[in-house]
Amino acid sequence: MPKNKLALETSPYLLQHQDNPVDWYPWGEEAVTAAKESGKAILLSIGYSSCHWCHVMAHESFENQEIAALMNELFINVKLDREERPDLDVIYQSSLALMRQPGGWPLTMFLTPDGEPFWGGTYFPPEERHGRPGFKQVLSGISSAWQDNREQVTSNVAVIREALEALSIAQSGTELTLSYVDEVASTTLRAIDPSYGGFRNAPKFPQIPLLGLLWRAWRRTGLNLYYDAVCNSLNHMCQGGIYDHIGGGFARYSTDEKWLVPHFEKMLYDNAQLIDFLTEVWKETKTPLYEARIRETINWVLREMKITADDEHFGFASALDADTQDEDGHSVEGSFYVWTEAEIDDLLTDVAPLFKRTYAITERGNWSEGGFGVNVISRVTPYPLDPAVEGMLEDARTSLFKQREKRALPGRDDKVLADLNGLMIQALAKAATVFNEPAWLGAAEGVFSFVSRYMVTDGRLSRSWAAGEAKHNAVLDDLAQMSRAALQLYEATGDSTYLVQSEAWVHQADDLFWCADDGGYCLSARDVTDVITRTRQCADNVMPSGNGTMADVLARLYLITGENRYRERAEGVIDAFPAENATAITNMPTLMNAFELLTQGAQVIIAGANGTTHKLLRAAHTAPGALHVVIRSDSDNTYAQGHPAHGKTSIDGKAAAYICRAATCSEPVVDEDALIAALKAL
Repeated sequence: MPKNKLALETSPYLLQHQDNPVDWYPWGEEAVTAAKESGKAILLSIGYSSCHWCHVMAHESFENQEIAALMNELFINVKLDREERPDLDVIYQSSLALMRQPGGWPLTMFLTPDGEPFWGGTYFPPEERHGRPGFKQVLSGISSAWQDNREQVTSNVAVIREALEALSIAQSGTELTLSYVDEVASTTLRAIDPSYGGFRNAPKFPQIPLLGLLWRAWRRTGLNLYYDAVCNSLNHMCQGGIYDHIGGGFARYSTDEKWLVPHFEKMLYDNAQLIDFLTEVWKETKTPLYEARIRETINWVLREMKITADDEHFGFASALDADTQDEDGHSVEGSFYVWTEAEIDDLLTDVAPLFKRTYAITERGNWSEGGFGVNVISRVTPYPLDPAVEGMLEDARTSLFKQREKRALPGRDDKVLADLNGLMIQALAKAATVFNEPAWLGAAEGVFSFVSRYMVTDGRLSRSWAAGEAKHNAVLDDLAQMSRAALQLYEATGDSTYLVQSEAWVHQADDLFWCADDGGYCLSARDVTDVITRTRQCADNVMPSGNGTMADVLARLYLITGENRYRERAEGVIDAFPAENATAITNMPTLMNAFELLTQGAQVIIAGANGTTHKLLRAAHTAPGALHVVIRSDSDNTYAQGHPAHGKTSIDGKAAAYICRAATCSEPVVDEDALIAALKAL
């Protein structure tokens, strides 16, 4: 079968469509030229490889000869992997919102040959269904509007363009203070489901940055409502079907309010954030359930998500698909993960009754959309039970895992994305220091080495790597998360190479992404020429925002180096995104947490290099609370006068810790328990 132009791409998502009868173009100048020469509008379809409804629309429409012929006749058709070009995706998602249409993927947008949007939607069925217009109707109607009503189309384009540009213009608003952050946290708390945790109404997403905001509010205020909201949410996620109790790792979201039935795709970014946040909360609670989920999820990442470049270097894949292929080649959601009672009985025999009680396995099943008798595994008894019982359950899960591996495996998106890998490096390095797991730290350093070796060209970071090739220059989020990863490794290892690299990437962000007119950073670099606008935003979405993360990085660099230029730049980012009221910035928790770090953060200087140094370092890393950085000062202390670490030395041959905040330092602390108590008191 002849392939279309996507056959030359490396993105797993684009390659999924190389055999479509649609004459797909990748995003680029060739498609623009074809549109201008033909006089046709561009049909832009945006998705990603593990997107269930993208698969559905592909099967129903893009593999349909009749619909493909209509698309080829009427439009220049362009396929885009949203994960390769998030700067383009955010432009067209914002455009759809301005059209008062709900967003999501697949995103279907109709553009002028210059890339300007004039109409769009998401998933369309092939024929009219459930009140949604059929895709064939949409194609014919939009083509007619483009050909016969160009004046109206031009008018729509102008309105949308003006509105898009307005989204990135600085607005007046309230300056951040801690009391204002408390008000935002209080507003956020009211949206929490008091029964099952998470944010009210299905579908439910983990939304870790927002839970992090509530956790910081509890640390600040001591109000137990915040503590309870966070722990109740994490408990239900860790026990529910959104967690893969057989293989480890969290699914993208729950389709119901009880966290029972997930949308089965597993994303690297969700799991990185959950590992990181569970580790942070565990430092306070020491909850065995959280430690178990951290360890199991890290095992899943290291087992199933590695992408090897050579004998020494590996990165992590982006996602596992929600779907697997049935015998007819059709995508079936969740079939890899679910079980019938008969399967459990046959495999586990004598242990089956215990397992079924623990995980609520029934003959009827608990997932109606999967069919009668289909069970999503969700734990309904507390963890842990008696050690002997937990041992039997672990053996049972191992048996189920081995059997499950014989099933058709979900697809894996083998792209290595810089920002996602940055998040996972941070999570692994943090968990390694807290749980004293050197192998996890080694994995984090190995992935960092992979990105530095295979995804940097002439000093410039790339966005993605697949099929042996780095593609697309980094967007802001890539530099932000990799800079943050470098700082996490610097604190974990004391290796100044990581600090130097973080500063280099921050310099790159300042040079290519800083918005001199309004402050803050743009998502696209200044030399990107194929976007109709350079967006500038600070709202967290499925990941922490680039601007919020950069504010955190800059705050940490200020605390670590003592250089005021980093503080001033962090303040510039924070001041660029004011809001009229607390409700308006509930979607900016990463920025607010960075603000608290900048204004309240402390330095923990560990001076000396001897047998007691390790104990103090471990205490500094495991102490509850996230508002400090760890700086090592050996006998060759070279910190400049004025830096908090200047002159800090060991005491009577013993390593000593000094806690500094706002240019005031504590007396030296030589006992690890005393250091933890002092840091907790902060």
